[in-house]
Amino acid sequence: MGEWLDIGWVNEIPVRGSRTVQVEGGNDIAVFRTGENKVFALLDRCPHKHGRLSQGIVHGGAVACPLHNWRISLSTGEALGEDRGCTPTVPVKISGGRVLICRASTLKAAA
Repeated sequence: MGEWLDIGWVNEIPVRGSRTVQVEGGNDIAVFRTGENKVFALLDRCPHKHGRLSQGIVHGGAVACPLHNWRISLSTGEALGEDRGCTPTVPVKISGGRVLICRASTLKAAA
């Protein structure tokens, strides 16, 4: 599947919040932590107007874009409700309390 990039401790990501990972030469990756303590990663842009999803509000398994309130599924990157569009997802795994994102897909998605 590819090389994994360690981006820090799970507890460094606020519950119902996010942090941003900068990818050299590409778009930033938004890493989210839900109230259920699940971690997801998406390209940090809404498919509608390219708002920074990392600045949105996390509720349940979705994040609301700060520009126009589009709700984006954290697990699929798909816009929810009547909105249409998709933001690329990045595989995530937790190992020993550390968050790792798949480097190959991160670089490909961010290009």
